Amino acid sequence: MSGWAVTGLTGLVLLAACTPDDPATVASGQSTAAPAPSTAASTSPSPTDEDKAKQDALTAYRAMWEDFVQAGTTSDWQSPKLGNHATGLALTNLSRGLYADHYNGLVTKGQPILNPTVSSAEPAGDPVKIIVSDCGDSSNWLKYRADNGQLADDEPGGRHAINAIVEKQADGSWKVTDYGVHDAGTC
Repeated sequence: MSGWAVTGLTGLVLLAACTPDDPATVASGQSTAAPAPSTAASTSPSPTDEDKAKQDALTAYRAMWEDFVQAGTTSDWQSPKLGNHATGLALTNLSRGLYADHYNGLVTKGQPILNPTVSSAEPAGDPVKIIVSDCGDSSNWLKYRADNGQLADDEPGGRHAINAIVEKQADGSWKVTDYGVHDAGTC
């Protein structure tokens, strides 16, 4: 059993609604437009608002999972860190997953491997909503019994398709507002 806090219907809706653009272009954050010719010394162009939003959304997504990993080591479903990078349904699902583990005497050990990319950004130019697609690997992030340290079951982790909505908050921060984790082997 992997460490993901799995959601059902939400993830299926997100998967159906998201069609990734060219991952190489999206993941690199590079603009395809050529820089204007200049006679002055070449300097790196400043990132556009859209590029910055994409980076901020990916940072928030990764940080949400890191907060969850840390809380999972003790199944601390009340960890105040969970709300640093997640809100709404995402925060509810993280907390519920940890509460279920706490109730069942389980903790999570290890670290997932994330590989997120931006699938879409709305509105174009100055986004406030970013859709993130990922293929997270939980092979080294598994559940253990808290009382004896033994694996909770003999189910290996694996690669899970993950879709997330990351939105700009009123204070300017970015937080994951919803996500869906699919079964192992879905990517």
